[in-house]
Amino acid sequence: MIKDIQQYNELVTPNSQFMDELKDKLPEFFTADKYDEEGTLVEKGTFDFDKFRLALKARNVDELSSGYQLDFIGKDYAKKQSGEKSTTVIVPDVDHNQLPENQNSHNLFLTGDNLDVLRHLQNNYINAVDMIYIDPPYNTGSDGFVYPDKFEYSDKNLRDMFGLSDSELERLKSIQGKATHSAWLTFMYPRLLLARRLLKESGAIFISIDDNESANLKLLCDDVFGESSFVASVIWQKKYTRSNDARWFSDNHEYIHVYAKNKESFAIFGQERDEAQLKSYQNKDNHPKGPWKSTPLHAKSGTNTSAYTFKNGVTWQPPRGTYRRFNDESMRAMDEANEIWFGENGEQIPQRKSFLAEVKSTVVPVTLWPYQEVGHNHEANNDLKALGLGGLFDNPKPVRLLERIITLCTGNNQQQIVLDFFAGSGTTAQAVMRLNAQHQGNRKFILCTLDEQTNPRGEARRSGYETIDAICRERVKRAADEIRARQPDTPLDLGFKHYRFVTPQQQTLDDLDSFDMASGQFLNTSGQIAAFSESGFDDMISPFSARGLGIAGSASGEETILTTWLVADGYKMDINVQPLDFAGYPASRVDDTRVYLIAGGWSTAQTRELLNRIGTHQLPVQTVVIYGYSFDLTSLHELEIGLKQLDQKVNLVKRY
Repeated sequence: MIKDIQQYNELVTPNSQFMDELKDKLPEFFTADKYDEEGTLVEKGTFDFDKFRLALKARNVDELSSGYQLDFIGKDYAKKQSGEKSTTVIVPDVDHNQLPENQNSHNLFLTGDNLDVLRHLQNNYINAVDMIYIDPPYNTGSDGFVYPDKFEYSDKNLRDMFGLSDSELERLKSIQGKATHSAWLTFMYPRLLLARRLLKESGAIFISIDDNESANLKLLCDDVFGESSFVASVIWQKKYTRSNDARWFSDNHEYIHVYAKNKESFAIFGQERDEAQLKSYQNKDNHPKGPWKSTPLHAKSGTNTSAYTFKNGVTWQPPRGTYRRFNDESMRAMDEANEIWFGENGEQIPQRKSFLAEVKSTVVPVTLWPYQEVGHNHEANNDLKALGLGGLFDNPKPVRLLERIITLCTGNNQQQIVLDFFAGSGTTAQAVMRLNAQHQGNRKFILCTLDEQTNPRGEARRSGYETIDAICRERVKRAADEIRARQPDTPLDLGFKHYRFVTPQQQTLDDLDSFDMASGQFLNTSGQIAAFSESGFDDMISPFSARGLGIAGSASGEETILTTWLVADGYKMDINVQPLDFAGYPASRVDDTRVYLIAGGWSTAQTRELLNRIGTHQLPVQTVVIYGYSFDLTSLHELEIGLKQLDQKVNLVKRY
């Protein structure tokens, strides 16, 4: 399968991801794919631009003749990255996932490069995520950000892919290991492109940032999500004291840029009205609609400035520079229904009675968030201290800030998915669990973070944490324990499944390249059968075990391959997998439609039992997926012939 992905990635162009999305939305403007007699794709359909241009003219839409766009070194390369598939494999943390609190959990913790993780999630979480929050590197010059990509392609390939001159190639490669604006934008662009595809139509993304990249991030999001999808730029007061040693201004704030996937489908859940806000509604005249408060009849914008005379003879006109909020018909209806207030003595400026029963139960949020409402940096550190993890993480976000953001998108009792692919210290997971505990909610979190090494001389290493993701996981566990201590009988999902996204060893990749599918043998560069494989393993399963990949955990190669395939086939990671046995051969069945055969040792006896159980309807199945490296040519040939002879159609998928 990795070999297939490598070949696919070589054909990806900067606009591949865009063209796939365009074909999904506008399939009528693409020519048909062409297949040979055996059903193999020989030519992909192309975009019919002439047909599209005619459609635009038919609707009297003019082509854009002027405008601006965000451009930076590496933009085409970033677009290509967004269209490529990941060559990493997904390794389940078997020991952790089998713990009672995690076995049935629908929360996910994904350790790995978030670009690889987002590529995998395109298969099983596209249009499924309700909200995304990220706190990416700010590119301050001191936050450790450098562009991480090593440009796996040769200079010649880079020139050919993007049509670069020598000087342009030099500029592209200049961002490697740098912290320039172009490097940061190239880093962020593919991640945001992929993140957008994961969002539901009603979903939104919240991105924390400071002044270093705020302007560029705004332009980048306009490019990725569209200017019309911009919702707000929130200013969060992150400090409760001012810095008197600042040279010019005390830096007391950060931004949170908010973009919806589809602004028309996106709805904000405002804050619940507090006691003081509710007290502002009174029923001074015993009106049958109940408590009300007076609100102006004029507005800052409009067109009507004419006067209006009420039935009591009072004539009112909007103040200079303002406009009437209501037309004559509406004014007359409110006047007749006793919904105009003229003050206690009946002589004050007329105002409308706004009834509590007719307003939303929540208050529309403002874009300025003071620390008293959502917390500050010092509180964020205290959140970690309360869990016994103080001083282990730099610049965490306060839990109350994330609670505010999540509530705006999900309300108080929603079954929604919250994704954070720059998970940091794990604040997002704690906020999700705390909100669920407060309102018996059922939100699910997906966290992603790197297994970045902690500072060898830092407090985290002295406390026994070698990687950042280990601190994050420990925080989630302790936050869950805190809730269990307060609510011992809670039915809440307070566990999580853990998976690592790992690049196979180079020796394994060399084996993949040397395997000859026609002969079923490993061949050396001279075309001769190799006595031993490069990896030192005598099969192509063991290299994908946790041991073979050189990582912690007890996952077998079969478990890694199966997990990776399930995600590629569109299944969520919490899918129920049913074990099967064919004459002593271990197999897996999913969704009552697919059987996966990965282990070695398949023979005639297993083929006979599989065909018998399918043929007698003991095993309903539509597709059999096999790991080609585990099957000798004879066994494979027998299986192919047998499946074709069945009365029902069963697809055979061979993967390498």
